[in-house]
Amino acid sequence: MTSLPLIDTCPKRMEYGPCGGVGFDGSCEIDAAHRCAFLHRPTVPWTGVDRTVAVVPGSRTAAAAATLAALGTRPWVVADLPARALSVESIDSCAAILAGEMDAVLAGDAGSARVQFPPAYRAHLLQSRGLRVWTGLNMRDRNRVAIEGELAALAVEGVAGVHCVTGDHTRTGDRPDAAPVFDLDSTEAAALARAAGHVVSVAASPAAPPIDRRAARLREKQRAGADVCFVNHAGGAAPVRRFIEAAGDGIRYIPCVPVVVDAASADLLESFTTLVLPDGFLSRVRSARDPRAEGIALAVALAEEMLALPGVVGVNLSGGREGAEDSFAEALAEIARRLR
Repeated sequence: MTSLPLIDTCPKRMEYGPCGGVGFDGSCEIDAAHRCAFLHRPTVPWTGVDRTVAVVPGSRTAAAAATLAALGTRPWVVADLPARALSVESIDSCAAILAGEMDAVLAGDAGSARVQFPPAYRAHLLQSRGLRVWTGLNMRDRNRVAIEGELAALAVEGVAGVHCVTGDHTRTGDRPDAAPVFDLDSTEAAALARAAGHVVSVAASPAAPPIDRRAARLREKQRAGADVCFVNHAGGAAPVRRFIEAAGDGIRYIPCVPVVVDAASADLLESFTTLVLPDGFLSRVRSARDPRAEGIALAVALAEEMLALPGVVGVNLSGGREGAEDSFAEALAEIARRLR
């Protein structure tokens, strides 16, 4: 009996899996009754051009070259963009707060929203308002031709980097009626983005099964073209250090730092079942006399621990809540000022 190709058994049609949404019990994030198709298979090796050995001089955009020159010379502070989806007014308001405070904003999926401005257009809106943009690009919504078009437009726009993620399935979020595309996965997208001249980032989830193969999976993404790894919440600085030691050199690391400033944002972060926060992190915010001040102080302290780790070139301030966009932008700006 022969097994089906992974692309036929994974709901996201991934070839180079698993994604970061595997449940702690090994279940698929789309259907908890089924186990992840990649869980008991060896790490899938990248079969395309190995970018760790193939160097093409002059192949980077000017913006990408500037990003690579700056990374490592000083700690970068990158913040998730808290603006509402499809709202130029919210983008303007958040940009006015964050401009001059952040090295870049990570403009990716906005929580549960499945309809957003196209990545290149959103990057244009933000950069025209004084923010350097690190654009998130998911594979859920577009086929490879559309992805290639976005990458070309982002190169013209001159974004700091492109963050390639497979993306959440349409069964989650607010548009389960939309057909999922998943023509590519994050590893394949990383190769396309690198060929287009971008600085390429990918995500890693050290706390998600199969934990013992997450470092090997990152190395395959690196071979495909990844320059930077955004490390998802893994429980604090010590687990991130262990992951970096296992994954090795040759790629730069930007760990995520949770920003929780009230009970509602604590509840929201707690709802993401595949992330791990430091012990007592949420309870300290919830029980504090001033939850906002406590959340900002905790984020600053954790960011400083992360920035002290070998291989780490920056931190990603991660958080936000619908209805409190400006308030979160102000908290992100305050954390960035303290880190400087």
